[in-house]
Amino acid sequence: MFKRVLVANRGEIALRVIYALKELGIESVAIYSEADKHALHVSIADYSVCVGPPPPQESYLNIPRIISAAEVAGADAIHPGYGFLAENPEFAEIVEKAGFTFIGPSPDSIRLMGDKIAAKKVMSEAGVPILPGTLEPVSTYAEAEKIVREIGLPVIIKAAAGGGGRGMRVVEKMEDLKAQLETAQKEAEIAFSDGRVYIEKYIKRPRHIEVQILADKFGNIIHLGERECSIQRRHQKLLEESPSVVVDENTREKLGEIAIRGAQKIGYYSAGTMEFIRDENGNFYFMEMNTRIQVEHPVTEWVTMIDLVKEQIRIAANEKLDVKQEEVEIKGHAIEVRINAEDPDNNFAPSPGKITFLHLPGGPGIRVDSAIYHGYVIPPHYDSLLAKLIARGRDRDEAIARMRRALDEFIIEGVKTTIPLFKKILNHPDFVNGVIDTRFLERL
Repeated sequence: MFKRVLVANRGEIALRVIYALKELGIESVAIYSEADKHALHVSIADYSVCVGPPPPQESYLNIPRIISAAEVAGADAIHPGYGFLAENPEFAEIVEKAGFTFIGPSPDSIRLMGDKIAAKKVMSEAGVPILPGTLEPVSTYAEAEKIVREIGLPVIIKAAAGGGGRGMRVVEKMEDLKAQLETAQKEAEIAFSDGRVYIEKYIKRPRHIEVQILADKFGNIIHLGERECSIQRRHQKLLEESPSVVVDENTREKLGEIAIRGAQKIGYYSAGTMEFIRDENGNFYFMEMNTRIQVEHPVTEWVTMIDLVKEQIRIAANEKLDVKQEEVEIKGHAIEVRINAEDPDNNFAPSPGKITFLHLPGGPGIRVDSAIYHGYVIPPHYDSLLAKLIARGRDRDEAIARMRRALDEFIIEGVKTTIPLFKKILNHPDFVNGVIDTRFLERL
């Protein structure tokens, strides 16, 4: 096992990793920008190193400075958290070449799954169901027109190196195809320095279902059930829950087997998530694989009682999984909402500033993953996530009731937050009845 691990991240995920390290008896090293000098992860860690000015490119995305910090601090390994460099294969390679262990999958797995076209192709070869569409980049209007006439409208154009909804365009009329293709290509080039796009059939009212897996370096792979992530805004998840109301035991078993088969195909190890789209007829199609710990991992932890971050660390330290598939049980129901410093009534405008009053909810079945505190000044340079509020119950009804109670108790003054939005969602009859899809928020 490692003696000292550097956490190459900030905010609540940095704290989450530090907590896991403490429980494993491993020393932690925090990195921080000048804007995060007074951040909670800095004071909680055993050691801390400043890696530069506030802009991410000069601090949390500056690979040479992060490697230097690990060397100065005497770390054995580096945990990337999520976001920033977590799915950057070059970073993972540099970490390993510098003599540290990267707590995550191999650079090859990250690179392969980061290319959405290559990922679709290899998953298709593994027998994982994929949406009708192209398995090669589409560069010209003639190519796009041909494939659209073959699979029929509507279609969606996606960036090969995409994520977060960028470089993504839905086409419902043939006369819009040319303009939308060009827009998607330009967006992809700007966002990812990679203008390649592909086309696939667009599902009008999809549900976003993902399967959590754990795989060690000895070929052992298990799945930990599914998460429902259909409530989104511009392809960014807002609320997640486990299990999904549309996945029964038989379907869960089949989805898990498919996810494991895909992971085996690429020789995957570490924690990972296979993401699927479910159409209105109950068919599931592979969408992408996230090669890191997910923001929504707590809901899986609470229905399986398996600590995913600890497992990540143990796998990186060459330990075998000590949980077998038949030992995994899904018990109860868990829901997570992402509390962001945004104004839902003003087109979700960012709301940085000072927290003048804070009261965190508690009581049975409530967990808060956060790095904020009374008097904390939210820097404008980073993601707007303030906290993840997670509620667990014996069943979905109890989890919803506890989440409603916790949202009423959660008080953040000084900045606007998404708490009022979640109160509306949790009381909406469609959500209560499980009648949701990725366009739920638009209708709300």
